[in-house]
Amino acid sequence: MKNISILGSTGSIGTQTLEIVRENKDKIKVHALSGNSNINLLERQINEFEPAICAVMNKENAEKLKSRISGKTKVVCGMDGLVQSVCANGVDIAVTAISGMIGLKPTIEAIRCGKDIALANKETLVAGGEMVMSLARKHNVNIMPVDSEHSAIFQSLMGNEVNKIKKILLTASGGPFRGKTLKELETVSLADTLNHPNWSMGKKITVDSATLMNKGLEAIEAKWLFDLTPEQIEVVVHPQSIIHSAVEYDDHSVIAQMGNPDMKIPIQLALFYPYRLKNNLKSLDLFEIGKLTFEKPDMNTFKCLKLAFEAMKIGKSMPIVLNKANELAVEMLIRKEIKFLDIQNMVEDIMLRHTPVEAASFDEILEIAKWTAANIKKPN
Repeated sequence: MKNISILGSTGSIGTQTLEIVRENKDKIKVHALSGNSNINLLERQINEFEPAICAVMNKENAEKLKSRISGKTKVVCGMDGLVQSVCANGVDIAVTAISGMIGLKPTIEAIRCGKDIALANKETLVAGGEMVMSLARKHNVNIMPVDSEHSAIFQSLMGNEVNKIKKILLTASGGPFRGKTLKELETVSLADTLNHPNWSMGKKITVDSATLMNKGLEAIEAKWLFDLTPEQIEVVVHPQSIIHSAVEYDDHSVIAQMGNPDMKIPIQLALFYPYRLKNNLKSLDLFEIGKLTFEKPDMNTFKCLKLAFEAMKIGKSMPIVLNKANELAVEMLIRKEIKFLDIQNMVEDIMLRHTPVEAASFDEILEIAKWTAANIKKPN
């Protein structure tokens, strides 16, 4: 029996993780949940899964939740509450499904407490990759990727520890705007942006998929997870989302992982590795799919992908600026304060104004994020 803590249990990854728990109650138990604003859903989750702890970022929402539940679940709040929920005695694995840089500190603390990590928060490695991976090695902690692409690479590396990687092929669906021109992107709406053709995800990651920033963040994450150089990472647009990513070895053999676009597959593997559990998901039917196609990404139209690779090559504090600026710009788009193309222009602008510095500690990373928030500019 594994005990898990889920950071972001009301989001897309969190709710799908709970579906897996529901189907495997004899193998896995929820020790802690966390959320922020969706108190109604948190209340239902507490009533069903009876966790020992529930962390709520917002203090007022935490008090509301506390007044609505009974039983043995302890409600805690703020960042301290998130840390408490992942470091609690009895937790075996922390599922970091919370969105944004807010996931960095609880992930760091969970590693220091010796908890394995099922990583679905890509900002953790984009902002603090060197520090996080170093801590994981020091504390002998496993970091299991939950993103479908990184899970695919992880699976394609199985049994090949002695063989050298030539490069990885990181696949991208292309999002809802694949093939569109800059002129066409000037008038797209928020509803258009959130209409992903293949995946059901939260708003932030869906916007990132539309700008291709998601793939840029995944490239930086892959660099740290698999100890790669930027030159070893190639992005391939694959609209069907059936090949989730692949590894090319020095002998030019390419091993890929395939499957229907369903996040429950990589989540389940991360929770139960090295075992592959039987489930009720649909089998891949290649006859039904008919064909698989591949394209080069258009980095001139979708500049966020190019900016992410530039930030990765520059290193130091630049990926932190890229990530935080994108996070802020996406929030503005969701609030309908800016237009779609403003995201990449705002990120590029602040990167051009930033002088990279070393940022090896959490406090230093936080300072760079604060500088970014203070200096990002909305378009006129």
